[in-house]
Amino acid sequence: MRKATRLSKQAILLIHHGRLEEARKLLKETDKFFATLAKLAKKHPELFYSGLVGAAFQEYTEAQILLGLVQERQFVGPEELNIPSIDYVLGLADVIGELRRRALDMLRKDDVKQAEKCLEVMEEIFDELMAMDDAYMLVPGLRRKCDIARHVIETTRGEITIEARRASLERSIRRLEKVMTKK
Repeated sequence: MRKATRLSKQAILLIHHGRLEEARKLLKETDKFFATLAKLAKKHPELFYSGLVGAAFQEYTEAQILLGLVQERQFVGPEELNIPSIDYVLGLADVIGELRRRALDMLRKDDVKQAEKCLEVMEEIFDELMAMDDAYMLVPGLRRKCDIARHVIETTRGEITIEARRASLERSIRRLEKVMTKK
């Protein structure tokens, strides 16, 4: 499970670097570990109660969702990943942080529109997590992750707003310069 977690983390880094095919290959390799786990779990169901297994599922979920959003602009569901619901929800909550990183990368490239799209997806995920009324009681750690996500979203919104206003001001200055040089 440590190797599966490590491969999922590496896949996330590759996604951020735009190396999507390499990330997909790593995640396929990770699938093999989960297939082995599924066989072992039939004989030893206590494996699913190990924190190590949950962490691996969450990291894998995070990587798969991020890849789906970046490559195909669609969410991958828990049934497609064959992941326990609790680990899926916790992994989904972690995607918000990865989308922040992507939004900041887009801002560095002067692509405010893409950064805004990342923010929209962050907010959509957060809204869905908040809409699950009983989830806080059923999913240990979700409240904390949602509190962190709220802060991450607000910070990202502020940074995107500042960059959008800066870009607007820059365009206005250029237009003014053109008008001034014509006179």
